[in-house]
Amino acid sequence: MTLSPRALAALAMLGAVSIYGTNFAISRHAVLNGFTVLDMTALRFGVAAVLLFPLFLKAGGLRDCAGIGWGRGLILTLSSGLPMTLLMMQGLSLSPAAHGASIGPGTVTVIGAVGGWLIFGADPGRRGWLGIGVVLGGLALIALAATTSGARNVLLGDLCFFGVGLLWGGYPLLLQLWKVDALRATSVLAVLSALVFWPWYLFNGAERLLALPIGAVFFHGFNQGVLNMIIGLWMWGHAVKLVGAAESGRFPPLIPVIGTISAIPLLAEWPGPVQWAGIALIVSGLAVTSRR
Repeated sequence: MTLSPRALAALAMLGAVSIYGTNFAISRHAVLNGFTVLDMTALRFGVAAVLLFPLFLKAGGLRDCAGIGWGRGLILTLSSGLPMTLLMMQGLSLSPAAHGASIGPGTVTVIGAVGGWLIFGADPGRRGWLGIGVVLGGLALIALAATTSGARNVLLGDLCFFGVGLLWGGYPLLLQLWKVDALRATSVLAVLSALVFWPWYLFNGAERLLALPIGAVFFHGFNQGVLNMIIGLWMWGHAVKLVGAAESGRFPPLIPVIGTISAIPLLAEWPGPVQWAGIALIVSGLAVTSRR
């Protein structure tokens, strides 16, 4: 039986959002059980850089930053490379995975819609602005839950996730503005992040990886460097290619749902009533905005 393009796109998007959603719980489990923020960052860019280096060279290499240009390459790396990953991993070391799965994508949606309006003149319309307002309400509820919990680290973690959303939200806008292929851009940010981070990491704790269970190191290296940076991106791009951005855009609201649900068995993290309300608002706002 041959699947239709729409069915293939749906499967690809379900695979992508499952990878991105569960990554919050998986990464938090890692940083709470032996891995440091630096270890996870090293695995993410070390594995991805090795695998994507041939593509980086084929596209132009260091001469002109894989054909993108050094200025643009550095900006893309800042928006979705090393700084974003350090913020995300630091946030996951401090705050529940459900917060990361909700605050990050929620902020990305707001930045994407507002940025698209300012840069490209793409007015979100009444429905889009309503969705943005609902997302902001959900973010406010999660922030309220963090401030009233008495746990200062949770609020700091949530601020890290907010920073992730601010950086990550600008990334697709830049790709669209500069008409840069997504996989080529990923090879650039992976290679540049590894070139900056790994020399420093080798002299500041790389030996920790040797003391960790080899199976866990390979698992998290595959999850970070292969699933999240290559396969998830390819699935997302393939779905958009098959049915377009509008149809594919109906799936990202599943990321907070999958992230929250996966954190329950893996981390025993049950959101409180206010957190549940905030997550529900963010999912609803994402759904409304994505159906524009």
